[in-house]
Amino acid sequence: MALKTDFCCFNGVEMYPGKGVGFVRAESQIYNNLSFQDTARATFPSLSLRNWRSHLKYDSRVLCMALQQQTDRHKVAVKPLELEDAKEPPLNLYKPKEPYTATIVSVERIVGPKAPGETCHIVIDHGGNVPYWEGQSYGVIPPGENPKKPGAPHNVRLYSIASTRYGDSFDGKTGSLCVRRAVYYDPETGKEDPSKKGVCSNFLCDSKPGEKIQLTGPSGKVMLLPDDPKATHIMIATGTGVAPFRGYLRRMFMESVPTYQFRGLAWLFLGVANSDSLLYDDEFTTYLRDHPDNFRYDRALSREQKNKSGGKMYVQDKIEEYSDEIFKLLDGGAHIYFCGLKGMMPGIQDTLKRVAEQRGENWEEKLSQLRKNKQWHVEVY
Repeated sequence: MALKTDFCCFNGVEMYPGKGVGFVRAESQIYNNLSFQDTARATFPSLSLRNWRSHLKYDSRVLCMALQQQTDRHKVAVKPLELEDAKEPPLNLYKPKEPYTATIVSVERIVGPKAPGETCHIVIDHGGNVPYWEGQSYGVIPPGENPKKPGAPHNVRLYSIASTRYGDSFDGKTGSLCVRRAVYYDPETGKEDPSKKGVCSNFLCDSKPGEKIQLTGPSGKVMLLPDDPKATHIMIATGTGVAPFRGYLRRMFMESVPTYQFRGLAWLFLGVANSDSLLYDDEFTTYLRDHPDNFRYDRALSREQKNKSGGKMYVQDKIEEYSDEIFKLLDGGAHIYFCGLKGMMPGIQDTLKRVAEQRGENWEEKLSQLRKNKQWHVEVY
């Protein structure tokens, strides 16, 4: 992750340091497509006092429409729009015995030097042959032999897709993964033991452009976005669990999709160790700046922030901090999503139960109702 600095302007294009793959490209495409002739205009003719109010009402509506069109122009055009036509999500197009051979496009480290561990953003070219929807996962089969089954390939590892169906190139031919390199440290020596490192995560983080990769899937329906573009989405992530939410937010705020114009509320809670560990932070901060009425963003930095009790700040502490708002939104039909390590859920569940009891509610009954209404979405690993 690059050091955070104010954005600068180069040849009329705003450049934001530290963006993930494809973001500066998106910004460039946005601004290169604009000209002074694109500026929205609303004209107000000379009016008598008698007709002034009726014309003002009409022209105000014209102005609002023009400004909305101008805002939409700032989004990136995507293709092929036929990807919007499917009524059901694609599922298991490629299986472990017959995976699809895709190609690595790029591997980019996206955390700073003080982050504990390394996380990479990996763009994969599937040629449009392994389409997916936001919230789904790809399976990856790392090269080599399964040590537990001599002669057999490794088992499939699942990774949440960190891009929209159009990918980081906006042409429907790529998919992106957010992968933390899994390493093992000997508790006695404190040194890394390469023999016990995560096979697939290290393969992905060490990959070079042009290398081949075996994909399965896509899989999953639990984390799919609802059809309602006015819905409220509360997203809780720890670490690389932010992957599907990056896809949601790019679809909501970056891409120009005629049949999907987001007018709801997206609220992201992201828990990581420290500032250097924040993932896609510049993207999210830009959405916060450009769409303050539709996006909220709260970070929980366990090694830099304290909760109200003086302990480390975790996502459940942020949830408790905003619990009244969150419960009201859930009562109003909001969807809530959780993605990250499975160890995140007990603390979150305990917090939600405690808050519910303080409000005089039965948490088990409330949770049952949220599940029944399909408002509750969990994907942990």
